[in-house]
Order: sequence, then C-alpha cells, then structure tokens
Amino acid sequence: MKKYHIYALGNALVDKEFEVEDDFFQHESIQKGLMTLVDGESQSTILKRLMERYGLKKRAGGGSAANTLYAASQFGANTFYSCKVANDDFGDFYLDELGNHNIDTNLESIRSDYGVTGKCLVMVSPDAERTMLTYLGVSSDLTTEDIHQDALKNSKYLYMEGYLVSSPVACKACVEAKNIAQAHGVLTAITLSDPGMVQFFRGGLEEMIGDGVDLLFANQVEALSWTGEETIEAAAAALKSIAKTFVITLGSKGALLFDGDNYIKIAPHQITAVDSNGAGDMFAGAFLYGISTGLNFETAGKLASLSAAAIVSQFGPRLPAAQHQDLLKQIL
Repeated sequence: MKKYHIYALGNALVDKEFEVEDDFFQHESIQKGLMTLVDGESQSTILKRLMERYGLKKRAGGGSAANTLYAASQFGANTFYSCKVANDDFGDFYLDELGNHNIDTNLESIRSDYGVTGKCLVMVSPDAERTMLTYLGVSSDLTTEDIHQDALKNSKYLYMEGYLVSSPVACKACVEAKNIAQAHGVLTAITLSDPGMVQFFRGGLEEMIGDGVDLLFANQVEALSWTGEETIEAAAAALKSIAKTFVITLGSKGALLFDGDNYIKIAPHQITAVDSNGAGDMFAGAFLYGISTGLNFETAGKLASLSAAAIVSQFGPRLPAAQHQDLLKQIL
C-alpha cells in the first residue's frame, strides 16, 4: 500500500488579499482575471497603493498546489509537498499555515538561506473574479534536488502545478518528477493553472505533459485556449490526445469530466460568489482526495463541485478544517 495519496510540486506563496474596484486595474495597467509575474520592487509598489486605498482583507498561506493539498488533507488524504521558502517571517508563516494537516514536507531542503519567500497579491473585484500579481521569490529556484524521490515513489498520484512552468528550473523539476512517477507506477496529474500560463508558457507546459498524463485539470478558458476549439465539446475531444482522463471546470455551469470511457456532467451549486480565488485548487483537492481513496469519478466530481461552491462563498483560498467533514457528509 502506498504511504501517500498525493505528492505535489508547487510554488510556495503567501497570499495578501484585497477587495478592489475595477478602475484600480485600469489605473495600474493590470490585466484583470490573470496571474501576472512581477519583480519584487513592482509588487511592493502596488502593495503600497493597495494598502493605502483599500487595506488588507486577509493574509493566508497560498500557492495553487498547496491549496489543493490542504483541501485533500482535510478530507483525509495523506499528502507530501515539495516547495521552497526562505528563512524569513513569511516562510515561518507559510509553514505554520500548512501545519499538521497530513501534509509532509522535506524540511531539510525546503528552507533557503538566501532570498525571500514568494508572495501573491490577490485582488478580488466586485464580480468575485480574482486577479493576481505574483513575485515568486525563492520559489522560482525549486529544482530537481527538491524532489523527495522516496515519497514520490510511495504515492498514488503526482500532482504538478502549471504555474511552475514560468521557472525553467522548476519546469525541469516537474519533467523529472513525472519521469520518476511513470517509472514507478505513480499516476500523473497536472493543472493548467491559468489562461496566462497557456498563452505565454505553452512550450513549457508541453514539456511537462510530455507523452501525456493520467489526469488533467483545466477551466473552460484554459481548455478552449489550449485546444484552439470554440466549444467545450470539441475541446474535450481534443484533450483526449494528452490526457487519459480530465476535468474541465465550467464555473457557474458546473464541470465536465471524462473518466477514460464516458463523459460525466457535474451540476453546479447556486451560491452567491464573493471570491473565486482558490476555487480551482479546491476542486482539484476534493477530486484528488476522492479518486485516490476509492470514490468513482462522478462521486468525486460531486464532492469537488460542492467544495468549490463553498470556497467561492467566502474570502480566501482555504476552508476551515471542520467544514471539510461537513461537505463529505453531504455527499457520502
């Protein structure tokens, strides 16, 4: 029996979340709805303006794969996370946020004596859309040396965060991790993460996907952009060439799953959305928990849809620990 349900590679980022008006994006020339990489100085300038105009809404541990593992661990999965933080206050905060949640890390290599821990400014507009400005800090230096091979080989799934493609060395680490996984019977999964990653880093994503993955996560915009198709049905057919199974999240329209044989439509939940930050991460976490612990695709999809609805109903990318078990009880 494998020790871990999920092993993941991801950017370790501390989120600073703000409620903003649409005119802020126009004034600061920020592209709404995307994750944009910036340098530390540029991020500090925008942070100062955000603090002056709006004030900080919430600070939380973030990073896409970390949010996914947090959700999966709270449902009951055993997980391992390879990332990198600095020996600074933000690094301390980040590791505290991971806490004792069935998330193991390689503490011997996770802390860096140089640089700073990565940070992400999350700006939530009145329509609940999230826009992010990210400074990766030492997270951009995640390398093949940060792969814990024993943990990876002893996992059911390898989960790769598409955001890592923006760092050449982190992208290489994902390719190496995938090779190790495939050589030891570990299933491979990847999320495309953001339309900006598909638009500007497609070549790197193709390297990470290689000869194909067992499971792919994408939202509607990413799926259409990746395939060049105009309908979800056509995009889904095209994705079969790179993924044995996949999940396409459709926002307020639910999700479309492919289990390798059949398409499965997952109904949405009618809620009042206040913050879309972390919705895709939560969906992936709940879904991976489900299929790695024996649930079928449809049941895992129902849990993921309900969980994503819960996360967009609040601010921040992670739910309180106890709420995960309440969600499980509604599905099982």
